[in-house]
Amino acid sequence: MKHSKKKGPHSELPEQDAMGTADDFARGGSNQGDGQSGEPSFDSGASAGTQTPPADAATTGAGSNQSVSGSAQSDLAEERDRYLRLAAEYDNYRKRSAKERQDAGARAQGDLVRQLVEALDDVARFAHIDPSSTDAATVVQGVDMVEKKLLKALGNAGLEVINPVGETFDPALHEAVATEPTSAKEDDHVVSRVYQPGYVFKSQLLRPARVVVKQYQG
Repeated sequence: MKHSKKKGPHSELPEQDAMGTADDFARGGSNQGDGQSGEPSFDSGASAGTQTPPADAATTGAGSNQSVSGSAQSDLAEERDRYLRLAAEYDNYRKRSAKERQDAGARAQGDLVRQLVEALDDVARFAHIDPSSTDAATVVQGVDMVEKKLLKALGNAGLEVINPVGETFDPALHEAVATEPTSAKEDDHVVSRVYQPGYVFKSQLLRPARVVVKQYQG
């Protein structure tokens, strides 16, 4: 009696179409990790945890630094140019002021000399007179006239004569060259004589008056 072998439900081999070919398995293996098979893919560069800054950011930073440096150089050049202009203007002002003072002094001296010219003419006339035909009184009168003209001209220019006879001695304006005794107490330190008059020109003491001062002998 022959026994027939029955095939169970799991003993059947799948058909070729259902199983797929070897090429399909090869293609399937090659698609792993490309996003088409549903499996996640990983990048080795991303897993390292480092990120390279974009090239545009580095270029922008360098350009910004160059811009700031260029602006600072421009400001420095402007300040230097302004300083040089101010220095030149001050130098011109100093020279102009010195010239103006010199010109003003020359004009003042010219005005003074102009006032002395007439007195100088009188002196020249008296210097050339004939002594045999001129008496002493005429000469004295002429000299007195010249003195008055000179004092008038110098007085107009600002000169003051210090002739302190009978005044109290002032050490700021007078110079005592001698003393003489007096019996009157009220005449103590009073100027009795003037050897040389003093001169003040526009509040500036040119020469103190040289005087003799009385001194009380009590």
